[in-house]
Amino acid sequence: MIKPQFPIDEEQRLAAVRSYHLLDTLPEKDFDNITALTANICDVPISLVTLLDADRNFLKSHYGIPFNESPRDISFCGHAILEESNIFIIEDARKDIRFKDNPLVTDMNAIFYAGVRLVNSEGYPLGTLCVFDTKPRILTKSQKKALTAMAYQVVNLFEARKRNRALLSVQKELRERNEELKNFAGVVSHDMKMPLANMIITSDMLRTKYGQHLDEQGKEYLDYIKQSSFTLSEYVTGLLEHYETDKTASLRNEPFDSQDLLEEIIELLNINVDCEINLPEENIEMQANKVALEQILLNLIGNSLKYNDKKKIKIDIDCEEKDGYYHFTITDNGMGIPKDRIGNIFDLFVTTGTLDRNGKKGNGIGLSTVKKLVNRLDGEIEVSSTLGEGTTFMFTIKKLN
Repeated sequence: MIKPQFPIDEEQRLAAVRSYHLLDTLPEKDFDNITALTANICDVPISLVTLLDADRNFLKSHYGIPFNESPRDISFCGHAILEESNIFIIEDARKDIRFKDNPLVTDMNAIFYAGVRLVNSEGYPLGTLCVFDTKPRILTKSQKKALTAMAYQVVNLFEARKRNRALLSVQKELRERNEELKNFAGVVSHDMKMPLANMIITSDMLRTKYGQHLDEQGKEYLDYIKQSSFTLSEYVTGLLEHYETDKTASLRNEPFDSQDLLEEIIELLNINVDCEINLPEENIEMQANKVALEQILLNLIGNSLKYNDKKKIKIDIDCEEKDGYYHFTITDNGMGIPKDRIGNIFDLFVTTGTLDRNGKKGNGIGLSTVKKLVNRLDGEIEVSSTLGEGTTFMFTIKKLN
C-alpha cells in the first residue's frame, strides 16, 4: 500500500475545506439524494460525498456503509484529489500497488473505485463524489458522464450553503446593529427632549421678563431659539417613531370604526385654516392595528395640510375593504411633488426640498416611517403627484383575522 501524498498547497486547501463549515455536520437529504442516485446510475453498492480533512476522510453523505469517516492515509480519495483527470478510476484495487494491501481492500473488499474531485471556485479539491464496488468493473461512458455531472451538483450545493451561511451572518449582524441603533435613538431622543423643552420654556420666560429691554433683533433671536428647539424636538420625535415601527406594528386592537378613527385624527390635527376634508361615505368596522394606522393617517393627512399653498385646502379620503385588505386613498390639492423626487420620497432623510405652508423644511423621516409601518402591516404604498396641483397617496393594510 502507498499512502496518498499531500498537495503542495495543502494548507490553503484545508482552509478552503473548513470555510464551508461542513465537517462533522449531520447528514442532509440533498446530499443523500445525490449519493443514492449516483449508486443507482453506476450500479454499485456504495456511493460517498467526501471531504478530505487534515488526517481523515469525512463522509458528508455515505450510501451503503454505516460509518461517516475513515483515516486519510488509507483513503482512495486522498489519491483522487491529486489527479488532474476528470475522473479517477481503479478497476481492480487488488492489482494496484497503491491499494492492494490497503485495509479497505483486504478487510472491506473495496475492489472497484471511481471518484470525481469536488473542486471549488478557487480551484481547491475539497474531496470527491465517489463510488465503490466489491468486484472489478468498468463504467460506461454515460455512467462516467453522470458521475461527473453529479459531482458538479455537489459543488453547487457546497457553494449555495456557503453563501447562505454568509447571508445569515450578515443578517444577524444587521439585526444587531439595527437593535443598537434603535436603543441609541431611544436614549438620545429621551435625553434630548428635556433640554429642548427647557430651551423653549426659557426663551418664553426671557421674552416675558426681559422683553422690554430687548430690541427687535433680540426678540428675533429668542424666536429663532424657540423655533429651532421646536424643529429639533419634532425631528427627535420623528426618529423615535421611525425606530419604534416594529413595536408599533406588532400591537393588536379590538375592532373599530373607520369613521370614528378619521374623525379622531382630524380632531388631533387641530386644523386652524380654511380646509374641506371629505370622508368616505361608507363606515367600515375595521380589524387592524389601530395605533399604527392612526400614525400612518396622521402623517399623510398632516402632510396634505402642511404642503398646501392654496387658499382653501381640499382633502379627499377614501377607504374600502377588498380581498382581505383595507385600501386607503388620500388626495389633496396641495403643492405636489417634483418628478425627480417622487421616486425616493419614502427613503429615510430624503425631502422634496420644498418649504411647507409655514416656511419650514421637512426632515425626511415621516414618509419613511409611514412606508415601514405599511410594509409591517403586510401592505403597500404608492404615490402619484402633479406639481402645483396636488398629490395622491394610495396604501393598503392587511385585515387581521
